[in-house]
Formats: sequence, structure tokens, C-alpha cells
Amino acid sequence: MRKPLLSLVAVLALAGCATTPMGPAAPPPPPPADAPVAVPANIAAALSDPNRPAADMVRDENRLPGQTLSFAGVKPGAKVADLIPGSGYFTRIFSKAVGPKGHVYAYVPDELTKLAKREPAVKAIAADPAYKNVSVILNTLPNFATPEKLDLVFTAQNYHDMHDKFMGPADLSVVNRQVFKALKPGGVYLVLDHSAEPGSGLRDTETLHRIDAATVKQEVTAAGFIFEGESRVLRDPSDTRKLSVFDPSIRGKTDQFIYKFRKPAGAR
Repeated sequence: MRKPLLSLVAVLALAGCATTPMGPAAPPPPPPADAPVAVPANIAAALSDPNRPAADMVRDENRLPGQTLSFAGVKPGAKVADLIPGSGYFTRIFSKAVGPKGHVYAYVPDELTKLAKREPAVKAIAADPAYKNVSVILNTLPNFATPEKLDLVFTAQNYHDMHDKFMGPADLSVVNRQVFKALKPGGVYLVLDHSAEPGSGLRDTETLHRIDAATVKQEVTAAGFIFEGESRVLRDPSDTRKLSVFDPSIRGKTDQFIYKFRKPAGAR
């Protein structure tokens, strides 16, 4: 009776050896996405704004602005800076979400304006009577500032760009400190970006247009912010994080992190 038992043990031992990985371990995949959460009425109404372009509404399925703004804590009456607003996708949503008692500052870096050689797209939004609470600020990244203290500074898919040559590159220790100064005590700095492989740091900002989330956390907390948490609604474990975010096979469906930082209540 012992020989069959010993044979079985030997087979199992060999099977275990066969499955032992060889060489360096692959980087861990992105974490799974969060389950959807309830979207507050002010944000839901902003998403249904009939003045939004149809193309923007189509993008909502992948960008999940309702979940993102809910995590940021956008409330009626809030003062918000949309840092590097691009075409104004989020600018319009912020405008309606904060309402007439709130205000949205679309901050367009001079570095981008000079590169584009055209007027920023958000200027047309600010001139639209439907978005009277939107103002455009044109200045350099290191000079980031607004006319009043803010409840939220928001930047989406652009933090990695600030490290690139066409943006200076900017000194992020200066930029993040300016953001810190612009916020009210207890104010939120929300950073959403395409994730790079863990441990890659700034390696992929110019090429793949991605950034290591740990690097963002390190840079922002160095400016005095407290890391409050992450929303994983845009996480996608199927993204290998080895392709450019503009690759047709992954565009619009990359793994993205959303980090929430808060200025301490006792800070100035």
C-alpha cells in the first residue's frame, strides 16, 4: 500500500516544480475596477445638460464623469479649477454641477497655447451664455493661481504631460505647491491619469503618455497634501500598460488611476 502512495507524492512534487515560474516575475496587473456608486443630483443634472456636445456624451461611457466628480465631492456653489481643460469636456460638466453660485476657472498653460498656435477651445465655452460661470486663465504652469480660493483643483489625463519637454518641462514641486496655495484649507486636488507599470517612474511620460501612480503620489504629498484615497472606477486589468494610450487597440480604454489629495484643514 505504501508504493502507490509514494508514487502519488512524487507526481505531485513534479507537478509543483513544473508550475514554478522561471526568471523575474511580471509586474502585477492593475487592480479591479470599483463598483458604480450613486451620482448626486447636481452632477446627474450636469451630465444631462442639453448644451453638451453629442460627442462628449458618447465619451461618458468610457470616461465615467459622474463617478469621477462624485469621488471629487463636487457640490453646488463650489469653486473649481480645471487645470489643462483641453476641449472643455469636464469644464462644461463642472459649470452645471457647481451651478450659478459656483465658478469654474479653466486654466490653460501658456506653454500649450504657444505650441497649439491657436486660441484655447475653452474660450468659446466661457463666451457661451449657457456657461456664464466659466472663466479662462492663461498663464504658465509655475504661475498657477486663481482670483479666489478653491474647493477643488482637477486635472485629467494631463499630469504626465507636465513632465514632458513641450511643457518646459515644468517643475512639479513648484506647480503642486502653487495648487496647494490656491486651495482653501480642506480643499481637494484630484489627479486622474493613464497608469504606467509600477516602478517605471517618469519613464513613459513622453513615449506612452503614462505615469507611475506612485510617482504622482510622492510628488503631490511632498507639496503638503494628504493622500485621501483612490477611486478605481477607471481601472482596467486587461491593459498591459505597455502600449501608447493613442494605440487604436487601447485608446479610450486604458487603465487609469484617480487619486484624491486633500489640503490639511489647518494649512494656509
